[in-house]
Order: sequence, then C-alpha cells, then structure tokens
Amino acid sequence: MLNAVAVVLHDEALAAADEADSIVSKGEALELLHGVPVTTKLNADQAGTTNNAGVVSFKNRVAEADNPAIGNLRAAGAILIGRTNTPPFCMRWETENDLYGRTLNPWSADHVPGGSTGGGAAAVAAGMSPLAQGSDCGGSIRYPSFCNGITGLRPTPGRVPNVDPSLPAPPIGVQLTSVAGPIARRVRDLRLGLEVMARRDPRDPRWVPVPLQGQAPQMPIKVALCRDPNGDGVDSTVSAALDRAAEALTDSGYEISEPSSIPSLREAGDVWDVILQGEGRSFLEDTVAKLADPAMRTATRYMINRVAHADLDDLVAAYIRRAELRAQWSVHMEEYPLLLSPVSTVPQFKHGEDIQSQAANDRSYLVQSPLTGLALIGVPGVAVPTGLVADLPTGVLLSGPQFREDLCLDAAAVVEAAYPMETPLDPSFVDSAGSSVGASTSAG
Repeated sequence: MLNAVAVVLHDEALAAADEADSIVSKGEALELLHGVPVTTKLNADQAGTTNNAGVVSFKNRVAEADNPAIGNLRAAGAILIGRTNTPPFCMRWETENDLYGRTLNPWSADHVPGGSTGGGAAAVAAGMSPLAQGSDCGGSIRYPSFCNGITGLRPTPGRVPNVDPSLPAPPIGVQLTSVAGPIARRVRDLRLGLEVMARRDPRDPRWVPVPLQGQAPQMPIKVALCRDPNGDGVDSTVSAALDRAAEALTDSGYEISEPSSIPSLREAGDVWDVILQGEGRSFLEDTVAKLADPAMRTATRYMINRVAHADLDDLVAAYIRRAELRAQWSVHMEEYPLLLSPVSTVPQFKHGEDIQSQAANDRSYLVQSPLTGLALIGVPGVAVPTGLVADLPTGVLLSGPQFREDLCLDAAAVVEAAYPMETPLDPSFVDSAGSSVGASTSAG
C-alpha cells in the first residue's frame, strides 16, 4: 500500500458525487472540473477536515474555511476525495511522519516519493486521482513530480491565491516563496488545474490579475540549457534526460543553446538557504523540537546547522542579494525566455538519505539548487518526465519569466509528447523485506 492519502473523505466525496450526478440529470451548466476527483495536501486549510501537516500534536486541528486554491477547486466542481500525506511541517524531501507513517514511491519501495507533496504526487502517479493540489516553497511540487514520473507546476508567486485562514501569517521568506499549484499525470490537466486554482480570492492581496496566456514570444523561442547548475557534475541519468528534452524541443522548433554566462542557480540556492533556514531558526526551531517526530527533529537540526546564524544584518543582505539575482534573471530571460535545467542533479533519494549525517543533509540541498534557487527568484516552472532509467522516472525542469506559465507548459507538452509515461501506473516492486508490493489503486 502506498499510504499516499492520509485522510480518506469517503462520505463527503460520495455526497459530492451524488450532487454532481444530480446537476447532470437536471441539465444544469457544468463547471470546468465537474465530477473530477482531486486530492488536497494535508497542510492546507480545507473546511471541516484536519490540516495537521503530519504533526501528531495537530491531529485534531480542523479548519473552518478553505484555502483559496482548494475553495476554487471545489467551486469548479471537483470532488475532494482525500488529504495527502506530508512530512511534519512540510520540511523534508521525504514524506513520512509518526502520525500516518511513510508514503512509498509507486516505482520503487526503496526510493522517496519526494516531499513535501509526496502523498499527492504518489496518488496521482498511481491513478488514484488525475489532479492534486500541492504547494511549493523550495521544491515541494516539482521534486515529488520528478520522483513519481508525472508533471507538476510551480506557478509564479501571486498567480494562485494562497492563504490558510486558520493559521498565522508565515515568516517573510515563506510569504515570498510559497505557492499553491497543481500536480497531474498530463500537462493538459496542469493547465485546467491552474486555470481553476488561479481564480481571484480577496483574502490574498498578493494575487495579481495577469492573463494566463501571455503575448506571443518572438520565434524561435530561445531555451538556455543549464546542464550543471552547481559546477560539480550531474548524474548521467540527469544529463541524458536533459539531452532527450533538448532534442524534443529542437525538433519542435525551439532554439537550444548553452550560454557561457548564466546567473548562478547555486548562489540563488545559497541565498534561499540563508533566508528560509535563517528564519526557520527564529520561527520554527523550538516548535519543531517540541512537536515533531525524531526524524523531523534530526532533519531540522541539520538544516539549521547548515546555515550560519543569521542576524538582522545578514537577512537584510540576503534580501538585497535576492533582489539583485532576480534582476539578473529577468534580464537573462528577456533573451532566453525558457530555462531547461535538472530538477535535481541526482536521481531520487533513498528513504532516510537526508538524515544520515550533516554532510548528507547538506548534499541533499545542494543537489536541489535548481528548485530552491528558482523559488527564490520567483519564476514559474514545470517538472516533466522524460522516461524511465533502471525502472525509475527521469525528468527535467522548464522554467520561464514571471507569469509566463504558458511558455513553460507549452514546452513541457512538447517533451511529454516525445516521451509519454505509462500512467496511471500498475507497478509492482519488492520492499526491503523481499515481499512483492503492488501499488494500491484505492486511496490510502
């Protein structure tokens, strides 16, 4: 069993399905996602159900109102079938907690489904639902999508309204980087999910009324290939995935090049670390130490230790450098509207890899610099698969200018068409004890 859906909304989903059938029988107008089963992430507010974020102490915390993205899905006719698993406080590349246990990757029991929207991505990959609501502060949509061989969109901050009415406002770094977005088996479903989730909600004044379809770009569209974002090499499977994506895009008329000068993703990832982990030290360290499970406490200790203690001057300097990097990337994307990069410079982690040691945790963040760095810059990106290697999904990340999700989705659709994945999955794998485990096709 994958353990992807932590809370199954059986009665609520059946009641919503009955109502959907009634609307059809009456011949009434149908909303865009009428009757479509959708999962939602355990950390986001959903009226009448828990938003415990995988924390045992929060297991009885129930929201009274929907997060805007979830409310928009509901208003568009989606049937919310369950709440998907996360690591505690949504702060690991792994999805496991003492409240619900570990979520498995449907391709391999030994490898992570990613975090923090690991439950949502695993559920979509296994065919439990065609669409999941996720969130991404430093990679939590894009990395699980990569791990599970599906597609995931991190929108531009301000594109999708994102606020949890039951919770206090988060630190500034989280406010600037955290977004809600869709995860789906197909790019076309990402488009539908974005169209629905991006509808205005007055509770989030950061929402920006920018059209989903931007101005037609100059042709051919130039794509900058960033093969080695950290300058220390990438796994051969990652390099091969980039080559496959570049070939597909070239065949479709895109112009691919590897510029000799490109703004540093590694530095952007380092600045993300200073801001997010620096604020985490101030706002979350004590809470995690008191309430998180042992694995999350270990991970948090390593994460915070990785960054020197940041005082006010350090944080101000980091925010200034963020502004400079954003300007550099804006200029770069004026010439190269798309960036083709790894999602991660290595294949999927194995379970527990991030908490083996301080060095292992340090490495787990360094190899994800395309995720954290581009989150800091505030641009949209789509993770899209490129096939299988040794029975594990491979994939790439396509990022573009602010509010040009359409360019990213168009390019991702080209890659998807060239390398279609076998989804919904019917995989089997062998767990660490040697017994055969099949991916469940029912929630949970």
